[in-house]
Amino acid sequence: MGRTTNGLIKSRNATGTVPAYTLITEGAADGVGAIAVDATKPIIGVSSEIDVIAGERISVQMVGNVAEVRYGGTVARGDKLTADAQGRAITTTTTGAHYVGFAEVSGVTGDIGTVNVAPGVL
Repeated sequence: MGRTTNGLIKSRNATGTVPAYTLITEGAADGVGAIAVDATKPIIGVSSEIDVIAGERISVQMVGNVAEVRYGGTVARGDKLTADAQGRAITTTTTGAHYVGFAEVSGVTGDIGTVNVAPGVL
């Protein structure tokens, strides 16, 4: 597991249950966050180490953070990371895919790795 650093952290109301270390996208309304389930929408950051239920506040680690994130596949240090259907971080090389940032450490499915949060689109 890598070290984390704090940058911009914002809170959002959860639209459903959000596990710790999950990729987050904007919800349907202002101030709402949802689990990112694919690479089709911008991924704004990573949920903190605390699980939340619908309606509770999610602390979203955004730009400027090196955040802990749960991997959903094999990841190599430096890979661009996007979301799988469960909001876990997976590698992407697909043109047009939204990504949350770059892996700081290598790992496999279920590992808690770290991501340098720097959202973008391939």
